[in-house]
Amino acid sequence: MFPPDINGQRGLYEHEADQLRKYGGTSATFHSLTFIMTTYFSYPEPELQQELRRIANAIVRPGHGILAADESTGTMGKRLQSIGTENTEENRRKYRQLLFTSDKELGNYVSGVILFHETLYQKADDGTPFVTLIKNLGIIPGIKVDKGVVPLMGSEGESTTQGLDDLSQRCAQYKKDGCDFAKWRCTLKIGENTPSFQAIAENANVLARYASICQMNGLVPIVEPEVLMDGSHDLERAQKVTEVVLAFTYKALSDHHVFLEGSLLKPNMVLAGQSCPKKYTPQQAADATVQALSRTVPAAMPGVCFLSGGQSEEEATVHLDAINKTTVAKKPWALTFSYGRALQASAIKAWGGQDGGVAAGQDELLKRARANSAASLGTYSAGTVSGAAGSQGLFVKNHQY
Repeated sequence: MFPPDINGQRGLYEHEADQLRKYGGTSATFHSLTFIMTTYFSYPEPELQQELRRIANAIVRPGHGILAADESTGTMGKRLQSIGTENTEENRRKYRQLLFTSDKELGNYVSGVILFHETLYQKADDGTPFVTLIKNLGIIPGIKVDKGVVPLMGSEGESTTQGLDDLSQRCAQYKKDGCDFAKWRCTLKIGENTPSFQAIAENANVLARYASICQMNGLVPIVEPEVLMDGSHDLERAQKVTEVVLAFTYKALSDHHVFLEGSLLKPNMVLAGQSCPKKYTPQQAADATVQALSRTVPAAMPGVCFLSGGQSEEEATVHLDAINKTTVAKKPWALTFSYGRALQASAIKAWGGQDGGVAAGQDELLKRARANSAASLGTYSAGTVSGAAGSQGLFVKNHQY
């Protein structure tokens, strides 16, 4: 028995079956293989491809990057606590209002902003929706859609990320409400026995399923497999793990027929563990990062938007600049930023939770955005931009948004 005719391919099946019989195979063997190994699938319709490609390319156009303002209620509470401000919805709204009422110059450096669900539906003092303010700056609104990490049973403290069950309905609603892209974060830890095959494969599959659901609903997926800085591992180990994680991720994206030209990657830079006794130069980290990407990330994917991962503001900018300057390997994608703490640490400190500090906070945000724009072009000079947070380390162990 041959499988049913699919798109006129029955003749091909019969030919392959004949070949199998000739060399000792059976039609039964062939019959099972055709269902396991089928390569028939469809890319999105041309109109959807064009829409996804347009959004992705706009986000990673030269000199632009992403402001990650998608901190959860709990994480935002820690930021507010650091400046002696109570974690209330009104204070969270006031701080996000500071970001989105910045001078229009911000749109010269920031092309997208990732929002938390609460923030997407908030308004400014005058009643203007935040989404409208963001679009008026020439910035594309995006949305965090994962529901946080959960433990992987039987692992050594590893995790996966939840939120797939109702994702399609939420994506459809977010698209209607003004968002054009989404973000989903998975985390992997480097240890003696980690990341495990279980964790790498599970997180790659979850990211791929998320990405395909986003694209079905017209959202560009930002794929974020973060290898955490926690640990004492050296740069070489960080590079190897990053390469393996990215290889698994792009195999899963292929398996799920994700349209790469309408997606973006948000990886960690390749950096030694926070507790590593050996220190590396920005050039060494940049070479390791670009080498890892060149070995694993397809050229069809338009842009890499690095996370800052607990680096200080200045460290994140210097490393991004070094990545854009290195010539260790070909770089067919845009290499830019998707920073949260590394764009906002000075801004929130200068604001201090006071109405009178809004202008100072906005000035700090603009300075840092301008610096990272230059770094994304490889034209930043280290130490030329100082901020209220200075070179303050922003590392948080086992960080969760």
